[in-house]
Amino acid sequence: MTTATPSANTANGSTYQPGKIRNRVLWTLQIVLGLFFIIASGGPKLVIPNTLMENAPENLAIPLGLLIFIGVVEVAGGIGLLVPRVSALAAIGLSVLTVLAAATQAFIADKPAMAIFPLVLAAIFAWIAYERRATITSLLR
Repeated sequence: MTTATPSANTANGSTYQPGKIRNRVLWTLQIVLGLFFIIASGGPKLVIPNTLMENAPENLAIPLGLLIFIGVVEVAGGIGLLVPRVSALAAIGLSVLTVLAAATQAFIADKPAMAIFPLVLAAIFAWIAYERRATITSLLR
């Protein structure tokens, strides 16, 4: 396979960079998931929060302020996935957010089967963060 690259922080100071095909897969995922979180997930929480609160199940009542905060975090994370310099940090943030969403579905909404999708997203975001880890080290310099 042609995607083999040096490991992170080798002796000569170079950092890990994903191979060409892996980079394209990562960017495709980042664009699709970034747009999903901007348009389909976070956007409605900012544009029509009252409607979402009215249509929420009885056992999942979320305060308006928290719903708007979650929407802001999702939109910021979606935008961050599209910005190369902060994509790893955005992926880490979205991974934490989706784990919390899975916990909410499993324990508060009492629908553990609904937690599968957020957990899959968390794993994808963790992989993106791992592959883009060089951007974090470049930000620290």
